[in-house]
Amino acid sequence: MLSASVGAGHLRAAQAVELAIRETRPDAVVKNLDVLQLTNTAFRRLYSEAYLEIVNKAPHVLGLFYDLLNQRRTRSTGERLGAVVQKLNLLKLCDLLECERWDVIVNTHFLPTEIIAQLRRRRKIRTPQITVTTDFETHRAWAHQPCERYCTATEEGAAYLKQFGVDGATLRVTGIPIHPVFSRPKDRRECLKRQNLRGDRPVVLQLAGGFGVGPIEKLFRAILEVEAPIELVAVAGRNEKVRKQLERVEVPARHRAKVLGFTDQIDELMAAADVVVTKPGGLTSSEILARGAAMVIVNPIPGQESRNSDHLLENGAAIKANNLATLPLKLARLLNDPARLESLKSNARRIAKPQAAFDVARMALEWDGR
Repeated sequence: MLSASVGAGHLRAAQAVELAIRETRPDAVVKNLDVLQLTNTAFRRLYSEAYLEIVNKAPHVLGLFYDLLNQRRTRSTGERLGAVVQKLNLLKLCDLLECERWDVIVNTHFLPTEIIAQLRRRRKIRTPQITVTTDFETHRAWAHQPCERYCTATEEGAAYLKQFGVDGATLRVTGIPIHPVFSRPKDRRECLKRQNLRGDRPVVLQLAGGFGVGPIEKLFRAILEVEAPIELVAVAGRNEKVRKQLERVEVPARHRAKVLGFTDQIDELMAAADVVVTKPGGLTSSEILARGAAMVIVNPIPGQESRNSDHLLENGAAIKANNLATLPLKLARLLNDPARLESLKSNARRIAKPQAAFDVARMALEWDGR
């Protein structure tokens, strides 16, 4: 299992597939690696920390590069130079791949996919690879040959890969791998009880991603402007500074609010929620769909998340608040319209793919001993 800590989603997808493999074949030998941990500090900071910095301060820049890199049909000198730089900074990964025998490699980020394809073309290794995309639409950065399987989130994502020369026979629409716990039903009443929630009013869950980025406090305050009583749970992720900020916010008497930091109980919180207010990351969105909650999309990152937003809106599983001023109004309208709320939940369940991790795991295990 190879991934990269550029945001939390790629690592979570890798973990999901690893757990599904171990559950399916307990005797399987699995190594799960963040490839950025095999490189030097400077490269790791440039690739990972710079990404989070841009997400926070200049997300439009990411959207610009997403579109530019998605349009090119031939590799420029700059791209070829970039590939060389990547290779030089991932020599430990190359050594690992060349010196140890693996039956199959599963990638949940495009960086290792590209390195493996280079090694394959140079006949340094022969190990088959499976590439697992982690958004509802697929960027050309994922298309590197040779690759025996591409697992996409949607049929549209698979169709898009064909445009970049990917053989249709290698494409499988599995959905985005999420933790196996999401493949098993949860009783909402039991989840409410375990999470110390009363459930006597709409439960709204506010998510900030694993790293707790974005205008979290402003969103929290906007949600609390809703007139009808709600039970609000805000998860600040690993951002302790933001968690403390939220705890200092005065909650109107008509509402109840609970603030959490990082938690491994997110599946139960989603099962308890009527509505989840969140950015539309591929993994988070897939988890919410699996739990059948309605979504209110806020602040999608231009590029992959704006396309995720399109998919969710097109399928009637979400609504979108384009700015903080309209969030209380849109959320209140949804909560006051039970039929519409139930429609969003039903559509979420319809397009959910909670078994994706097991589907990918079974494909990986097909190469056992070959």
